Amino acid sequence: MAQTNSSNTPANIANEERVVPQLIVGLGNPGQKYDRTRHNVGFDLVDRLARLWAISLAEQRKFQGIVGEGFAFPGRKVRLLKPLTYMNRSGQSIRAVVDFYKLPPTSVLVVYDDMDLPVGRLRMRLSGSAGGHNGMKSAIAHLGTQNFPRLRIGIGAPKPVSPEQKDTVSHVLGRFSPNEQTLLAEIMRLSEGAIELSLKDGVSKAMSLYNNQSASSATS
Repeated sequence: MAQTNSSNTPANIANEERVVPQLIVGLGNPGQKYDRTRHNVGFDLVDRLARLWAISLAEQRKFQGIVGEGFAFPGRKVRLLKPLTYMNRSGQSIRAVVDFYKLPPTSVLVVYDDMDLPVGRLRMRLSGSAGGHNGMKSAIAHLGTQNFPRLRIGIGAPKPVSPEQKDTVSHVLGRFSPNEQTLLAEIMRLSEGAIELSLKDGVSKAMSLYNNQSASSATS
C-alpha cells in the first residue's frame, strides 16, 4: 500500500529539503465534448508534457486512466496520468497508480483548473485544501492526505447571471475565448518550466521562481 500518513503537516513538507514529483496527474473529463474546456487544462498540460518529453500515453484499465512513463531529462524518470474516471472520481485512478508503484503522496503533483486565478496565472503549492474543486476533493480522499504538491492553472471566474448567482458549470465546461487562448498558451509554457524546475531542484524552488510570473497580458 502507498504511504498515506495523514499526520504529516504542511509545515513538515515545507521543511523537507526537496519535494520532487515522480507522478504528474492532470485532472479533466474524458470524451470529445470536454476537449479544450476550462475544466480540462490539467489534461491539456499532461498532453504537452508528453510531447515535450517524447513519452507515449496509452489507456491502462488497471489504472482507470491514460498513463505514460519516460524521462523528462537524463536520470529523471517521471510518470504521467490522465484519470478516465471523470473529475469527481479522479482519486480512484490516482490511488491505483500510487499503490502499484508504491509512491508516497508527496511525490504526486496534481495539475488542475482554478476559478480563483485569472487566465494567465498559475500557483504551485506543496499542500493545501481542495478549495472546492471536486477532482481535488477526490484526490485528497483517496490519498488520505492533503499534503501533496499541486499546480493550479487560472481559468478565471464565471460571469454572474444575477447579483446572487454565477453559472459555474457553464463556465468550467466552456471554452476559452481567442484572447484567453493566447494567455493560456503562454501560461502553459510557464507551467512546463515550473514542472521541469520542480523535477530538477524541487517544488519549493519552482514555487519561488514561477508563482509570481504570469502571461504578459494577464491581470492580477
